[in-house]
Amino acid sequence: MSEDSGEKIPDTVEEQVKTPTINTIEDEVDIDVLQNIPVTLSAEVGRTVMKIRDILQLSEGSIVELDRIAGESIDVLVNNTAVARAEVVVVNERYGIRLTQVLDAADRLRKL
Repeated sequence: MSEDSGEKIPDTVEEQVKTPTINTIEDEVDIDVLQNIPVTLSAEVGRTVMKIRDILQLSEGSIVELDRIAGESIDVLVNNTAVARAEVVVVNERYGIRLTQVLDAADRLRKL
């Protein structure tokens, strides 16, 4: 301890190097509040690009070819952001999805 200034001189490396505190999102946001926010979950079977002329010619019975192969996994989106891959299933005469892969949280955040 310096007699002139009254400041303590660190004795160890641990005292000399102060580790910064890293806050996580859980520290900054109340999870209970987030759990009640409604979001839109959708399943995307495939996509295609069409000219407006071709769209105007669509009628009942028209077939539009998509970019996915039959049986290929579909994208699961939350508010238009991909979060998972899934397969289509039927549950009580309704379509459903079975998740086959959940995308890494870091990957999802990068796409925002």
